[in-house]
Amino acid sequence: MQIEQKITQAVLAAVKDLYGQEVSEQLLQLGPTKKEVEGHLTLVVFPLLKMSRKKPEDTAREIGQYLVDNLPEVVDRFQVINGFLNLFIADACWVGLLSEIQQDEHYGLIPVTDDAPLVMIEYSSPNTNKPLHLGHVRNNLLGWSLAQVMQANGYRVVKTNIVNDRGIHICKSMLAWLKWGNGETPESTGMKGDHLIGKYYVAFDQHYRAERQELMNQFMAEGMDEEAAKERAEKESPLMQEARVMLVKWEQNDPEIRALWEKMNNWVYAGFDETYKALGVGFDKIYYESQTYLEGKEKVMEGLEKGFFYRRPDGSVWADLTAEGLDEKLLLRSDGTSVYMTQDIGTAKLRFQDYPIDKMIYVVGNEQNYHFQVLSILLDKLGFKWGKDLVHFSYGMVELPNGKMKSREGTVVDADDLIAKMIDDASEMSKDKVNKLEDLTKDEAKEIARIVGLGALKYFILKVDARKNMLFNPEESIDFNGNTGPFIQYTYARIRSILRKAGLESVVLTTQQTELSEKEIALIQQLAAFGTAVKQAGTDYNVSVIANYCYDLAKEFNGFYHDFPILKEEDEQKRAVRLALCEAVAKVIKSGMGLLGIEVPERM
Repeated sequence: MQIEQKITQAVLAAVKDLYGQEVSEQLLQLGPTKKEVEGHLTLVVFPLLKMSRKKPEDTAREIGQYLVDNLPEVVDRFQVINGFLNLFIADACWVGLLSEIQQDEHYGLIPVTDDAPLVMIEYSSPNTNKPLHLGHVRNNLLGWSLAQVMQANGYRVVKTNIVNDRGIHICKSMLAWLKWGNGETPESTGMKGDHLIGKYYVAFDQHYRAERQELMNQFMAEGMDEEAAKERAEKESPLMQEARVMLVKWEQNDPEIRALWEKMNNWVYAGFDETYKALGVGFDKIYYESQTYLEGKEKVMEGLEKGFFYRRPDGSVWADLTAEGLDEKLLLRSDGTSVYMTQDIGTAKLRFQDYPIDKMIYVVGNEQNYHFQVLSILLDKLGFKWGKDLVHFSYGMVELPNGKMKSREGTVVDADDLIAKMIDDASEMSKDKVNKLEDLTKDEAKEIARIVGLGALKYFILKVDARKNMLFNPEESIDFNGNTGPFIQYTYARIRSILRKAGLESVVLTTQQTELSEKEIALIQQLAAFGTAVKQAGTDYNVSVIANYCYDLAKEFNGFYHDFPILKEEDEQKRAVRLALCEAVAKVIKSGMGLLGIEVPERM
């Protein structure tokens, strides 16, 4: 039992014995003592004054004395400041807690049982007309990490992806390849398939812009104002009209269009798989919009028959959500083609058939907040039990020091390029940090650079509250000092080096009395807070809690390491405690960073 739990039970008993009152555990406010005040744990006694009918100081003193008398193995002494009871925990109790942490292989994590609630988490959701970019990187890292955190909180988790493999944007790439591709393939060009298709998406946009401008100039020369000329040019652009015709043919199952679509999409999937593997993310089930949009159409027509939706004179189908304080939402276009909302409804239907989902979490950028507000209402109307309670894990955009990214203009930060750059940067930075006493082969150094480079990228992104927009700075992220992934990884590697030099498989602590310093106690307290951090991250859907916990733990350890000898400590019991601290900190750092999808190297 954790120290806080033991004290909580004893305080409940104290209130009953001293004041003859039963109180709820929720009423008690017990937590770490503020750093500027002496003590380890503080009980706020103000909520208990109704029971004691005494002054705050008197109540605190009575409860403090009760704890010292009845729980001496835990509470060594106490101090009262105003209405706050500051408790000093016995050193032997801290050593016992350290031993528990050290021996528990899955410390801080809740085991998943077969009957645990099932959470499905959707993330990635790429389009098959371009490679993954920095925005996708944040999405994938958040989704993967959230899945690990939810599992660490005892949930069964299904990681899922919906690939947007159909629509006008796909047709643009296909049409551009037909017109200007000259039969290029990933094999003939040496390009990853997703990069090759992205090249033609950009080419389409460049040709379309030129064509539109030419038409605009023509219409303005005939006397049209600029806005009207632009609208007409967009409508009459031969290139865009061809793309629309291709989309209709695709939906009509035209064999030539479908064969081209399948070939080009397969090139993209092979490219995506490489990027996912490099990022260290994956999925339990992948859905494809091409397979879900018809299911969505079916559900929309079902809703139309039941009067949930209505049809306009042009044949389009809409949902009127004005009663819910929203507007009207298009579900099917006048030509019968579907929209993203239709696809999401169809995907929800298939997922509900495939899995007994208790909670559905969508990891999608905050520009889609309104979309998911609408989707929740529509799914609820259509009878999905989790529709009303779906969670939109909304995250902010990633920006660079030189501005935003635009995929149509080919100015995105490509995920593959970013990963390669981070690894190269880590390799350069690591040259000065490699421990000269531990000879590394070229392959080992290369693997460490991969771990550190990806760790820097992942940590820099995940340490920021997902709801906030963020500025990604590669140079800042790779720093070995401060709140960075490499700083935490270096701390882990340093500890592993200490343990190797100690020559012990594992440290066994005895019950022998040991006097602990405040820094050692602070480190044990920090370790003890891991389970609370995991729980908070799961409750708030906020993986940055784990990232910042790992940093605080690494920082606390480095302060201790700076001030106290470990291998050179002559007192055998003190040395054992310090080595046990090293072992426990390393284990918790590895576990916490693992929840973020970040590896930690044994050597650096």
